Amino acid sequence: MTQQKLGPSAVWALVVTGAAGFMAALDNLVVTTALPAIRADLGGRLEDLEWTVNAYTLTFAVLLMFGSALGDRFGRRRLFTAGLALFTAASAAAALSPGISRLIAARAVQGAGAAVMMPLSLTLLTAAVPAARRGMALGIYGAVTGLAVASGPLIGGSLTEHISWQWIFWLNVPIGLALIPLARLRLAESTAPNARLDVPGTLLISGGLFGIVYGLVNANAHGWTSAPVLTGLIAGSALIGGFVHHGFRNANPVLPMRLFRHRGFFGINLASLLMYLGMFGSIFLLSQFLQGVAGYSPTEAGLRMLPWTGMGMIVAPLAGTLADRIGGRPVVVAGLALQAIGLGWFALVLSPGVSYAAQLPALVLSGIGMSMYFAPANHVLMSTVAPGDQGKASGTNNALREVGGALGVAVLASVFSARGGYETPQVFTDGTVPALWIGSAAVALAAALALLVPRRPKSVPVPEAATGALVKMPAAH
Repeated sequence: MTQQKLGPSAVWALVVTGAAGFMAALDNLVVTTALPAIRADLGGRLEDLEWTVNAYTLTFAVLLMFGSALGDRFGRRRLFTAGLALFTAASAAAALSPGISRLIAARAVQGAGAAVMMPLSLTLLTAAVPAARRGMALGIYGAVTGLAVASGPLIGGSLTEHISWQWIFWLNVPIGLALIPLARLRLAESTAPNARLDVPGTLLISGGLFGIVYGLVNANAHGWTSAPVLTGLIAGSALIGGFVHHGFRNANPVLPMRLFRHRGFFGINLASLLMYLGMFGSIFLLSQFLQGVAGYSPTEAGLRMLPWTGMGMIVAPLAGTLADRIGGRPVVVAGLALQAIGLGWFALVLSPGVSYAAQLPALVLSGIGMSMYFAPANHVLMSTVAPGDQGKASGTNNALREVGGALGVAVLASVFSARGGYETPQVFTDGTVPALWIGSAAVALAAALALLVPRRPKSVPVPEAATGALVKMPAAH
């Protein structure tokens, strides 16, 4: 049987959503290597610098489900374009910030724009690509967003070192301005059938995620047993418990709990949370090891991470095509296993005087594993739900990834602080090694959970044909 080729509308959807996804994912970690320059220019306490990173994560995670619900109700292309415009404007505001407080506020608005843009980009791409080619298309999309997450410190460090820290934000502006008209002209409009806003559910999940992420990002600054952290974690957990109960009892919830009865949906979402926990926390520490212990500049450290961070451009499209042929589960499981082995290898060889050659196998294994996970994971996710639920599924998965990333940085940094510190290279290594073992264990558990995914999930039928979802193609130009 001849496979369908990607038509012009599918190619444009991949270009527009991939570029938007790259920007949103990049800004998770792009600011980390620019913090010393930002502090020198704008001032601020250590807590202010932490919030420069965390303000984005917080609004991103909290508003993901709401952004997805808005798109289902009022039009995915319309809300995607609005989120893109908000993200672009906030990037310009961040670059122009005269003080640290303004920068933190702009970062929070950036996260809100990304929260609308990211889940809808995945839904729009899935709707535009023929079912037989979704694995390849979503593999490319996953490679691009995965590369953005992993290369954030490199791009941020290079721009800060060679131009100025403001350019980590200015970079988004011309890309966003180019994408806004392309999204309007080249993407098909669609809504979920019978979509209605679930106000109680949206308030419960937004409040719950806010409490948990707020607690996580403040844990290292204030301590896990401090009143703000415990209040955030306990109140957030209680609100999410109420959200789960609401999802079982309400007729049209923002996230139907019935979706978790599908073992593939349950498995891939928990696997995603644990993958981001291990990966985000490990990159956070290893990028500092390369600079603080090995003595590389931000640009040099980023270049030496390329066997890990850059591998996706080679492996992910191939892995997506392989997933089209043999199913996504074996590719996802193998990728997570290789990522876990790579992090464990780092933990075994890391020492103050370790050579780059000794680290290279761990970098390559981690790069191949990360790429094999990113490539088919989105395809597996979308294959577990009906087309009308794809926006909700995408919002859920993105929210869990963000929570996983925040949890990874918080947990691994806490382990690092308990066992090591910044006093000497040996002390830094003493704290990093046990943290890496925990990151490796989290990703290995993710591989085990991915085994819950069916061997060959049924392909999701073309949305407009299967569900009567309202789809409007843009006018020809």
